[in-house]
Amino acid sequence: MPNMETENSSVSRAEELKALANEAFRAKKYSQAIDLYSQAIELNSLNAVYYANRAFAHTKLEEYGSAIQDASKAIEIDPRYPKGYYRRGAAYLAMGKFKEALKDFQQVKKLSPNDPDAAQKVKECEKAVKKLKFEEAIAVPESERHSVADSIDYRSIGMSPSSSFVSTQAAILAATATVVVAVVVMVWPAVATTVAGMVVAVLMILGAYWWGSCSGSGVFTKSRKLELEVEPQYSGARIEGDVITLDFVKKMMDDFKNQKCLHKRYAFQIVLQTREMLRALPSLVDIDIPDGKHFTVCGDVHGQFYDLLNIFELNGLPSEENPYLFNGDFVDRGSFSVEVILTLFAFKCMCPSAIYLSRGNHESKSMNKIYGFEGEVRSKLSETFVELFAEVFCCLPLAHVLNQKVFVVHGGLFSLDGVKLSDIKAIDRFCEPPEEGLMCELLWSDPQPLPGRGPSKRGVGLSFGADVTKRFLQDNSLDLVVRSHEVKDEGYEIEHDGKLITVFSAPNYCDQMGNKGAFIRFEAPTLNPNIVTFAAVPHPDVKPMAYANNFLRMFQ
Repeated sequence: MPNMETENSSVSRAEELKALANEAFRAKKYSQAIDLYSQAIELNSLNAVYYANRAFAHTKLEEYGSAIQDASKAIEIDPRYPKGYYRRGAAYLAMGKFKEALKDFQQVKKLSPNDPDAAQKVKECEKAVKKLKFEEAIAVPESERHSVADSIDYRSIGMSPSSSFVSTQAAILAATATVVVAVVVMVWPAVATTVAGMVVAVLMILGAYWWGSCSGSGVFTKSRKLELEVEPQYSGARIEGDVITLDFVKKMMDDFKNQKCLHKRYAFQIVLQTREMLRALPSLVDIDIPDGKHFTVCGDVHGQFYDLLNIFELNGLPSEENPYLFNGDFVDRGSFSVEVILTLFAFKCMCPSAIYLSRGNHESKSMNKIYGFEGEVRSKLSETFVELFAEVFCCLPLAHVLNQKVFVVHGGLFSLDGVKLSDIKAIDRFCEPPEEGLMCELLWSDPQPLPGRGPSKRGVGLSFGADVTKRFLQDNSLDLVVRSHEVKDEGYEIEHDGKLITVFSAPNYCDQMGNKGAFIRFEAPTLNPNIVTFAAVPHPDVKPMAYANNFLRMFQ
């Protein structure tokens, strides 16, 4: 009898904790909610709801690996619990694992056949999987790909009416011809062969015209001029010649602030000049800060352009006397990512020593395809810029060292001890991030409170403890690790006995987290970190993820 009473008491207390966790979740205190759900699970480990709810909280913190583990446990406890499959499918989607997500949503639909939401999720997943298969089918092998950047000469833009693109008239003619064939085949099958032959001839002529106008890369050639003439009525920022000046950058930022666009001709120049600078850098960049001078490190910005402007208001514009390092994840999530990246790149072109840029896990095709940057670039610039940014992101350095004392990286440390700075410098970074190895871990790993190493909360990289941080610093004669990659309530967090600082510079992340932003000012020669926090500022009514894939927006 006492055992039954104790068991009933535990179940009752677990339900109370679940209710508190739900309140914390509604208040957007997701870490607190996870802790309370965990306490409920300790009292009653056979309740699938607790695991599914905790999975949802992990998803909000972008801890998709942990979300998948919890959702899988909920399914194990109750294979007929739809929310278990739903939560796991959502986490798979966020990781870009569309095929796995589709299986889970199909199971949700099977368990809840009358649920219109489940049917819609299946439909969107099916579309994503079909698109993925199509892209895989037409993908050009890596060895045969040509550089988009090498095929563009921004100096020639607007100097001639010729273009490497098929003209609008030609494209309309080709489309019309195709429709005519389809109609003739259905209505007059007898004459279909003759008409089809004529259309094929027309398309062959168009093909010859197009082929003669473009290079092997199928984009633009340097011998051809682009139809991107800067119109006389264009009133935006202009670059005179090859030099990007502070006046230009200020005018461009002011235009962006007022939701005006930069002409594509100047966007090409900024991105291509930045590419040339980044390509010449090593994968690990050493930065020297003279005595008496300062240096500022910022964390993730994630397309929050108006908060970036606020950082410059608080701390001054980048210059040789006021240098910055932006530590990755410039884009995605926020819907002003184009404005952020062009601003950072323009400052780099204006004065290379005024701003340093490090790659984050979101400077990659797979992330940009899901979290909005690709769609935003396509909307505000063009398809060509999608490929161009992907190439330039592969040129970004992976880490920086300040005065041989402070190691700055987007994600974290490694699955193996003994990694030296020379090993990082030797990484061939000119590629999309791999799913394992040093480069992956630099971009994806996170610190953990426990010693040693553990599985990643995100499902990529790993978690590492204070002992791992201490050994890495000792092995490389360093004093401190600075990293970003994680939203923090105060904009920063000091961990691992003061030897590791996380800095995050996107306040009220995604307009819903309520967190502060932060940046760190280091003063030479001591390089003692001075952390400055700040709140979010208003921005135009364009929601985060406005350009993201439709299926992912459904889960916001």
